Parts: sequence; structure tokens; C-alpha cells
Amino acid sequence: MASTTREKFVSFINNRWLVFVAAMWIQSCAGMGYLFGSISPVIKSSLNYNQKELSRLGVAKDLGDSVGFIAGTLSEILPLWAALLVGAVQNLFGYGWVWLIVTGRAPVLPLWAMCILIFIGNNGETYFNTGTLVSGVQNFPKSRGPVVGILKGFAGLGGAIMSQIYTVIHSSNPANLILMVAVTPAVVGVSLMFLIRPVGGHKQIRPTDGASFTFIYGVCLLLAVYLMAVMLIQDVVVVSHNIITVFTIVLFVILVVPILVPIMTSFFTETNEPNDTIEEPLVPKRDDQEPGLQTPDLILSEVEDEKPKDVDLLPASERHKRIAHLQAQLMQAAAEGAVRVKRRRGPHRGEDFTLTQALVKADFWLIFVSLLLGSGSGLTVIDNLGQMSQSLGYDNTHVLVSMISIWNFLGRVGGGYFSELVVRDYAYPRPVAMALAQLVMSVGHIFFAYGWPGAMYIGTLLIGLGYGAHWAIVPATASELFGLKKFGALYNFLTLANPAGSLVFSGMIASSIYDREAERQAQGSVFDPNDALRCNGSICFYLTSLIMSGFCIIACILSMILVRRTKSVYTHLYGKTRT
Repeated sequence: MASTTREKFVSFINNRWLVFVAAMWIQSCAGMGYLFGSISPVIKSSLNYNQKELSRLGVAKDLGDSVGFIAGTLSEILPLWAALLVGAVQNLFGYGWVWLIVTGRAPVLPLWAMCILIFIGNNGETYFNTGTLVSGVQNFPKSRGPVVGILKGFAGLGGAIMSQIYTVIHSSNPANLILMVAVTPAVVGVSLMFLIRPVGGHKQIRPTDGASFTFIYGVCLLLAVYLMAVMLIQDVVVVSHNIITVFTIVLFVILVVPILVPIMTSFFTETNEPNDTIEEPLVPKRDDQEPGLQTPDLILSEVEDEKPKDVDLLPASERHKRIAHLQAQLMQAAAEGAVRVKRRRGPHRGEDFTLTQALVKADFWLIFVSLLLGSGSGLTVIDNLGQMSQSLGYDNTHVLVSMISIWNFLGRVGGGYFSELVVRDYAYPRPVAMALAQLVMSVGHIFFAYGWPGAMYIGTLLIGLGYGAHWAIVPATASELFGLKKFGALYNFLTLANPAGSLVFSGMIASSIYDREAERQAQGSVFDPNDALRCNGSICFYLTSLIMSGFCIIACILSMILVRRTKSVYTHLYGKTRT
């Protein structure tokens, strides 16, 4: 009996679902950058920054969130727990020092030094993201869309969760939110870092996995609906502190509920049955090679180059026959010296690429530029949400920040789920889901541009859903087109699109237009030069929003070009599941 209990406990510790749940908890504290819209007003007022200076801090935050070369490299050299520890230390150091400066406990530093501190603090998120995503895609190689969507979704929901916790603390000093941003991710990350690791998840495939994912999706939807309801109640009705405390306790219960999945699969499922678990290969077998046929890699490369484009779009049985016939012809011709077999020059789509090999591929840059235009415009809205809401006369900035976090969460979870349906049921390229998300975002920017009644609520809905979907679709797409072996480095390079887009949209376009309009409105009015410039009306972000809407449409076109180029890859990866 004791031996059986010990075996089940070991199974629980090494259960890939336990790693996944722990990763969800870490990610729920990792997305602290999404709270920048809430902490930026207190930084702006305490240090007397104008909008352009504040936008530079926002760009530094975005750079910190996206420059993950070191995190990607360390994830390949060190254990994942060590990378998570580095991220926790950076987060505590960077935001902790900012809190000391804003509260007057440390001397004020120049703007460039503040940018470095924000960069260091937010750069800790790249270690959390890399550690959780690498373990996730390795433990769930056949469910990349749902896993990435859920993990990135919890990162996007971190702002709403932290806002609710801050409401319970009931602090009269808004600067204390910065302290929470510094401490909470570090504590949670250090507490769970030893659980985040690959555990041979491809050998733990169970018939109940579909039900487990359905349960996790249900918890995600419940969490989003609950947070939205609590937020609206607290905004509309005066709620006592005791009720707010109860709301927060229920929130923690919902966050803990997913632990039931590894508990049930480890302690309440018989594992002695021979067919209880099965193993799936990390890399699918090539269709180019028939069972029992030992074909040299060079011939496989020739088949890839010589086969007609429409072969990959045929039903699996017909595809196998056509490819086998072409293989036989090539092998015979090579044996007779009639053809000269070319040496392979690097991997094909769907195989393992290094970052250097991926950087010379057009598909990689199509993903990067499309992500830059789409997510960059969404991040600009997130970073400037406080100023956008104030310019349109909304005084409930924290509610809008929480709302866009929830929509961001649902966009990531929904983007992963919807894109997985596209590839599983239709063997169609996953980027088509990204193109749809970018069309949704272009409409959201139009609402912000014209400032119609309720525009902030509709705009945050559309932008949040579209922006969030990018971060479920892009990592899964990159792993499918360029492999899992160097996924950490590939993913962290693609995230550079975020700060690049933010630098263009927020640092150059939005801030310049905002300050110019604020200066125009200040002319001829009584204005204290010691006060920060403030712009009022939809004109403040009108031109910026129209520009971003146009760029989202361009991003959609680029995504559809990628769809056209990668149809054969997705037919190879997922076409056999439809037969």
C-alpha cells in the first residue's frame, strides 16, 4: 500500500498536467507589463513627465518584455528553474527600485536610468514566458495551440488579477501598486520554479486528455466571466471591503481548481492498463517515406524538390501513392546515374531550424512583420489606455485596464482553440486565424479614432481579443514551421516585433500627435507650466488610430500570403488526421 502511494505521488510530481498548471499560475503573475496603463499616471505625476517622456518609458517596458535572447539562450543551457530564478530577481530589482523612487525613498534618476530600470523589471517576464512555453510545447507536442493559448492567456489576465488583489489591500497610495508588481511575480516564480521542466509529456498521452483540456477551458471561461462580473459590480455599486475580500477569495479558489486535473490523473486513474497511456512522436513521420522503405535522406530531399505542388493537397492515400511512385523513379534514376542527387541545404519547413537558418526564410519574416504591425498597434493601445480614456472623459481607467486584460485573456485562449480547430479539422494553415484577428483589430482602432459613445468599451473588446490572439497563434505557428528544438530562441526573436511596433506607433507617432494637440489646446488658456500637458477629445488619438487601423489591414494581407505559402506544410502535419 505504501509502495503504491509512493508511486502515485511520484507520478503526480512528474505529471505533465502538474507542470502545465504550475505554468498557468506563474503566467498569471508574469504579465505585469499590462498594468503599465495603471501605474503610468502615478509615475507621470510623481516625476512630472510629459506624454513623450512617458511613452519612452512604455517603449523601454516593451523592449524589456520582448528582448528575450538571453532568456532563450539560458533555457537551452541551464535548467528551466534557473532561468525562472533570474527572471524573478530582475523583476524584483527593476520595479522595486522604481517604487522606491516614486515614493521618495530613493533619489530621482534621469529618464534614461528610469528606462533601464523599467527594462530590467519587465525583462523578467521573458524568463517566465520562455520557461513555461518551452516546457508546455515539449510536454504537449500535439496540442500546441491550446497549451500556448492558455499559458499566454493567463499572462494577459495578470493585470486584472493584480488589480483585484490591489483593491482588497485598499491602499490609499497608488504607488503601492508598483510594489505589488515588483514582489508578487518574484514570490510566485521562486515558489514554483522547480516544477517547470520537461517530463516526457509525449509519452503521457491519455484517452482522458480531451476531457482535461475541456475542463481547463471551462475554468478559463469561468475565470474571465467572474472577473468581468466582479469588476462591473465594484464599479457600479458601492461594495464593502468584506464583500471585496470574499470576491478575491473566490478568485483564488478558481485559480486553484485546475490542480484537480493532475490529482485525478495521478491518484484516481488506474495506470496499470497497457493502453492507458500512449506515446506520440515529437516530430511527425514524413509522408515522403512509405512504411518499410529505407530511403536515403538525399532522396527524400529530391522528392521534396521534385514533387508537384498539388500533391500535398491530395487525400492521404493518393498522396502516399504519388510520392512512393516518385521515390521509386528517383532511386532508379540515381542508381543508373541518370540524375544527380543534390545535397540538402538546410531543413525544410516543419523540421528543426536554428535561428540563423530561420532568419533567411521569407516565411519567418512574414510572421515577424505581420506580428509587428498587428500586435504593435494593440500594444500601443494598452500602453496609452490611461491617456486615451482620460481624453474621452472616462474616469474609470482601472476598469478599462482590467477589461482589456480580460479580453486579451479570452483572445489568447480563443485564438489557440480556434486556430487548433482550423489545423485539426481542416489541415488549413494556422495563420489564417491571425489574419482574422488583425481584421478585428482594424475595426477596433476605428472606434477609438471617432470616439463614439461607448467607443472605449467596444474598442477595448476588439483590440483585446485581436491582440491576445496573436500570442496564441504566432508561437504555435513558429513551432510548426521551424521546429521545437530551438523554439526558445525563435520565439524570443519574434517577440522583438512587439517593442519595434510600440517604438513606431507609441514612441514616434502617438506621443508626438498627442503632445502637439495638447500644446495647441493649451494655447490661449490658463496653464501652469509645472503641470503635465493634457489633451481632451477624440482628436488626441484620431490620426494615430486611423494609421494603426491601416497597418492592421496590411498585416492581414501579409498573413494571408503566409497562408498561401504554407498550405503544403499543414497538409503534411495535420492532413493524415482527417483520413
